Amino acid sequence: MTPDSSGARAPGRAVIAGAGGFIGQVLQRELRSEGYEVVLIGRSAPAVGWHDASAIDRAIDGAALVINLAGKSVNCRYTEPNRLEIRRSRVETTRLLSESIARVASPPPLWLNSSTATIYRHAEDRPQTESTGEIGSGFSVSIATDWESEFFDADLPKTRRVALRMAIVLGRGGALEPLERVARLGLGGTQHDGWWFRSLFGSAARRRAGVWHEKQGTKGLQKFSWVHIDDVVGVVRFIRDRPNISGVVNVSAPEPSDNRRLMALLRRNVGAPVGLPAYRWMLEPAMWLLRTETELVLKSRWVLPERLQNAGYVFRHSTLEQALDELARPAPRPTS
Repeated sequence: MTPDSSGARAPGRAVIAGAGGFIGQVLQRELRSEGYEVVLIGRSAPAVGWHDASAIDRAIDGAALVINLAGKSVNCRYTEPNRLEIRRSRVETTRLLSESIARVASPPPLWLNSSTATIYRHAEDRPQTESTGEIGSGFSVSIATDWESEFFDADLPKTRRVALRMAIVLGRGGALEPLERVARLGLGGTQHDGWWFRSLFGSAARRRAGVWHEKQGTKGLQKFSWVHIDDVVGVVRFIRDRPNISGVVNVSAPEPSDNRRLMALLRRNVGAPVGLPAYRWMLEPAMWLLRTETELVLKSRWVLPERLQNAGYVFRHSTLEQALDELARPAPRPTS
């Protein structure tokens, strides 16, 4: 920390990589409000470019905190080019940061790297925690495991590392906007798993690539693990201030919901009196038209924040109803 103009100790420099999404924008604002000098690494100005290793080194050398959020959105069709970019944008950016931290004279004391709660298997029988969770299989899981391996494998003895296994992040401009639009159209019922062609429409190739969703039989009861953006910020601060926390951390609200409850709350909040259910035979062509994947709504993600709760973190938003009610209210006007 260095003194600011008032003589107080400023917190120093925070480096945020991949800050273009809504999570990164919120973290930028919150860290600047605490007095951090925020330096960005990304694909467009004013961020430092990923191609400029010397500029990345200058940003990281002496930084108090590095946060990596880089990664192409998974809200797309898992075509081969998209699969390659999803992997590259996570694994390669993590490697570039790791190499920079290994090179600089004064490495950051803390590096937080985004990961995903999708690393766990489809779970309807019991929750998945850091200590008892079971790693799943398929394309999405392979990305997550390679991502975390790149993050943890390097020898960086002066830098504490924490992988944030984030559930679906709720916030204004976040992941729920497409589902809210569907609910307004009267199509906001539950999403049901079921039969789909295993050999037509490219399904065989998709199975070989690990992106085929295996039938689970869920009928709107697939678990929905989530976290409010306020708690993402709160968790970053909590981990920063507790040097004993390292390794993997589930960033997920302590009370998961399910698809049926999620859609009912969204219908209520957008004023839609009814919502037609969607079966897999309807979802597959619809998701193809929308250029996204059925896995995003059919996989049961049942994740609990065991390590955070054991360490004493208190969630600001613990129930889905309360979180969605807060987000349904008009955003507060910024103070001048």
